[in-house]
Amino acid sequence: MLHIRRSDARGYADHGWLKSFHSFSFADYFDPAWMGWGNLRVINEDRIAPGTGFGTHGHRDMEIISYVLQGNLAHQDSMGNVKGIPPGDVQRMSAGSGVRHSEFNHAPDQTTHFLQIWIEPNVTGIPPSYEQKTFVAEDKRGCLRLVASPDGADGSVQIHADASLYAGLLDGAESAELALAPGRKGYVHLVRGELAVNGQALKAGDAAVLADESQIALTQGRDAEVLVFDLAA
Repeated sequence: MLHIRRSDARGYADHGWLKSFHSFSFADYFDPAWMGWGNLRVINEDRIAPGTGFGTHGHRDMEIISYVLQGNLAHQDSMGNVKGIPPGDVQRMSAGSGVRHSEFNHAPDQTTHFLQIWIEPNVTGIPPSYEQKTFVAEDKRGCLRLVASPDGADGSVQIHADASLYAGLLDGAESAELALAPGRKGYVHLVRGELAVNGQALKAGDAAVLADESQIALTQGRDAEVLVFDLAA
């Protein structure tokens, strides 16, 4: 089964300082058909206006990944981390027993554009923790680079969840494949450009939802940046 979810089918919220597309039910957007996929619970595509951001707020028992596309995301949390997250970096925050943090765009003239991703953990009540790593474009070019995994394989950030996240850059004749084990679910989110997933055409913001498929085949990229999830059912 492969279902294409178009970009304009997502939820949308315009708060002035924040413009956000919701792939799954979130905040005031509720669609019982889109509560998540496997253990993937949230993909929000956020654009934060210059000089604004999310004030201090709390999370618990969730694996939270930030993937910045443009600008810089300033992060500060109750664990003592004060970080800037530029494009190419992947940030992982395990909320565990509870963490408070803020996220701001301090630039005076540039929007911060990023994806906020939540994955349900396979263990709860653990001490909160933080990790941030850089994945240069060359490592994602023409392939799927593992950027988050349960065991931190290949230098990926380590998440407390039965899920793996890959990032790829594909253009022209470049292609990539990911095998899915029986019982696993797949989710493909096209960040920018154009791409075909198992022969189905996607444009920026579109997603492919997969179940009972043996592989994810990515072809026909046109300046494509893509995130691919291998998920527990």
